[in-house]
This record gives sequence, structure tokens and C-alpha cells, in this order.
Amino acid sequence: MSAIDPATVELGLDTFGDVSLGEDGTPEHHAVVLRNVVEQAVLADQVGLSFIGLGEHHRDDFAITAPDVVLAAIASRTERIRLGSAVTVLSSDDPIRVFERFSTLDALSNGRAEVILGRGSFTESFPLFGFELEDYERLFSEKLDLFAQILTEEPVTWSGSIRPPLTDQRIYPPTESGRLKVWIGVGGTPQSVVRAAHYRMPLMLAIIGGPPAQFVPFANYYRELLAADGVDPLPVGMHSPGYVADTDEQARDELFTHFQAQRDRIGRERGWPPTTRIQFERDASPEGALHVGSPETVARKIATNLTSLGISRFDLKYANGAMPHHQLMRCIELYGTRVAPLVRDMLA
Repeated sequence: MSAIDPATVELGLDTFGDVSLGEDGTPEHHAVVLRNVVEQAVLADQVGLSFIGLGEHHRDDFAITAPDVVLAAIASRTERIRLGSAVTVLSSDDPIRVFERFSTLDALSNGRAEVILGRGSFTESFPLFGFELEDYERLFSEKLDLFAQILTEEPVTWSGSIRPPLTDQRIYPPTESGRLKVWIGVGGTPQSVVRAAHYRMPLMLAIIGGPPAQFVPFANYYRELLAADGVDPLPVGMHSPGYVADTDEQARDELFTHFQAQRDRIGRERGWPPTTRIQFERDASPEGALHVGSPETVARKIATNLTSLGISRFDLKYANGAMPHHQLMRCIELYGTRVAPLVRDMLA
């Protein structure tokens, strides 16, 4: 694997707008959380981070159901940071409306919009919007194919089983650059890697558990598929949970209770065993997927994973449960002012 150029490395953030605790220890109203997410993104822009991605959920423990609306608010208060979804659940959305919303965001932000497409790990949007879970694979496959045609910004002629056909139909507004940046989020299946390569879309690896090194074959397979088709290399990135504080002990202690409560709630829905401190510490070890600790510890882990995977983009999912807003702000500050420079120094 060739060395990573520190000048091209991008460090970003992701959040689902986790409902956080207020100063009195009770959950904040969703409206307060949404306003806090905007403030977090403004700080991320001020400390020089590359990207802020907002995830889409439709349940009471996450506040963001309309990422593009929140991103538009962020666009009006920031100057440099790129703005995207993390992820857009394309299976339960309309590809035409997704393009229209994000091409509009691209215009309002002077070309800073991105989309990360995925199938999502939560399924609440399917019954909410009238889709059947047994159509899970067909919906994503056909909608991704339609979306790829829309991205050409040429008249679209398309037919499939999920909607009436389109004949020589233009979609507006066009982007000024002529191409909206779109990634495909991959949770660990070769079929998703093949899709990303087939549609010539950058690959975002969602590494939320286990050793990141297990994803090296996926990154290499993606590059091999592009090379076999004579396509120039495309960006590969990774998204992982984590939290930065002044010391390792502080970071782990502040995060654990919230991380455990969130994982256990989801686990009760999905049949997972309870989360233990031992499991948490294993995920927080140098070989695990949880990027938690002091700026030096987190930077070292990011630099190691960028190098082993041969990638140039890392997005930290910095909200993991009901952690208060002021702690998330401190995490973002340290990530931008301390972690990012250290990562570039280590890569150099």
C-alpha cells in the first residue's frame, strides 16, 4: 500500500442528533438537540474540520429526521466545512427528491454538499413511509440505479418495478459543478463493494465494531474492481464511533455510561447481550473500532487505520448516546485543534 499524503487527509464528523441530557439530567427536547447540532457544526467549521454528516432516523432517541433541512441551516452559518448525510436511507426515499434536496443544498452552500447513500441499520422508515421490508434489497438496488442516472444531470430515461418509468426527464436544479459528490456506505458485504465500484462512487466503510483491519480486504477489493475496469482510483473513507477528552481515563469514563445505555437499548430490540465494561475496553483498545481517548491516543489510532486501509477520509461519530452538549463541544474542539494536526504529523 502506498503512503498516505497528509495533505489530502480529511477528518470529519458524523452525528445522528442523539437526544442528549440537559443540565438538570433530563433528556433535552428534540428542538433543542437540533439547534445544538447546528452549533456543533459551526464549531467544527471554526476548528477546520473537513466534513459534517447527519444521519437520518425516525425514533425517539435521535432528533434528526430531515438531515438536508438541518444541513441548510448549517450552510447559512459556515464557510468551508462540507455538508452531507450519514446516511441517506435511499430504500425508503425517492431518488428524485434526494437529488433535488441535495443539489439545492449544494447551491446554497456554494458547492459543499455530499450524499452518503446506504440501506441503513434501522428499519423504522419502511413502515413509516409505506414500504415492505421484504422488498429491502429490490428497493435499494433499483433506486440506486435510478439515482446513478440522475447524477449524470442529463435527461433520464429509466424503468423498473418500483415506480412508473421516466422518459427523457430532466431533474432540477442542476449543480454548478455538474456532479454532486455521492458516496456509498458499506457495512461489510462484498456485494455493496461491487455496487460502489460498478456505479463509480466513492466507498465509505462503516466500521462500528470489531477490528478495523478486517475491512482491509474490502478496501483492496474495491480498488481492484476499479483498476480492472480501467477506472482511476476513487476516494475510500471510514466512519467509526468515538470520543475525545483531555485524557484517556476521562474520555472512557465520560463515554461509557452513555455508550452502554444506547447499545443496551438497541440490543434489547435486536436480541444482543448487555454491553459490559470489558467489551467497551476491548473496542477502545488499539485494535478495536471505538476511537476514544486523549487527542494523542485517538490520533494514533486514526493514523494507523488510515494507513492500514489505504484511505484518506475518517469521520468520527462523536455522539454516542445521551452525552451532554457541552461535552460534545469539547470533543469537537479537541478533535479539530489537537487530533487533526497530530494525525497529519504522524502520517508525515
